[in-house]
Amino acid sequence: MARTAITLTVQRKQWLTPHMVRVFLGGPGFAQFEATEDTDAYVKLIFPVAGAEYPDPFDLQRIRAELPADAQPTLRTYTVRSVDSGRGELAIDFVVHGSEGVAGPWAADAEAGDEIALVGPGSGYRPDPEASWHLLAADESGLPALAAALEGMPDTARVKAFIEVSGPDDEIELTAPSGADITWVHRGASSFEVDDEGAGDNAPLVAAVRSSEWLDGDPQVFIHGEAAAVMHNLRKYIRRERSVSAANASISGYWRRGRTEEGFREWKSDLRREEEAAQPAG
Repeated sequence: MARTAITLTVQRKQWLTPHMVRVFLGGPGFAQFEATEDTDAYVKLIFPVAGAEYPDPFDLQRIRAELPADAQPTLRTYTVRSVDSGRGELAIDFVVHGSEGVAGPWAADAEAGDEIALVGPGSGYRPDPEASWHLLAADESGLPALAAALEGMPDTARVKAFIEVSGPDDEIELTAPSGADITWVHRGASSFEVDDEGAGDNAPLVAAVRSSEWLDGDPQVFIHGEAAAVMHNLRKYIRRERSVSAANASISGYWRRGRTEEGFREWKSDLRREEEAAQPAG
């Protein structure tokens, strides 16, 4: 992922549900955006510190090397929901829960003409048209990438998809292969408000995936969402119990309850070291 940022301008926005807003970004900076065919393309949005002075163009490496800690901008990672080269814009979906977080409140208040810098995209997954079948699972944070994956599949694809959201009002319209089996899972509260009885090990998404019929053939798996549910539970189920190879399994946590993105990155690094230490020698 390139570390020199581009600056895009808010064109318009669209509320998809009470807790999800789609922001369309374009303007002159779009000409510098290098789109990828991968459906999980993501960018890092840059939220500057008020009053801080930054180099132009916005170079993260230079900023990190030259500016003090209290002037370092906040970065938040988001999926590129779609790219429209004809209109010269890209769309990003934001989960919004009041004033929680940095990016959600920005998106809720964004108006046409506002600017935001970003770096990317990075990516690493696209649906394999030759896969026997596809297993997709996500909460709201992974829903944009899951929706993009469904759109990128041939109409003949065999698909089982599970999407965990607060309730019926947070379901969105999806474009999917005609035979796709899509299950909406309701936790009964927002991801920020749900207690331990409905999250992590007890997340309804975990139970829904584990209790589902396992189809014949080798699946391609895409599971992204809250880290405790995904990394501690579903990844073990898919990789160990179902013996899906790493090459056919894109499984990752997008966020962690009770942690900022910076704290989440530290948690993932610790988890990776623990897993590497547990690997047998030889």
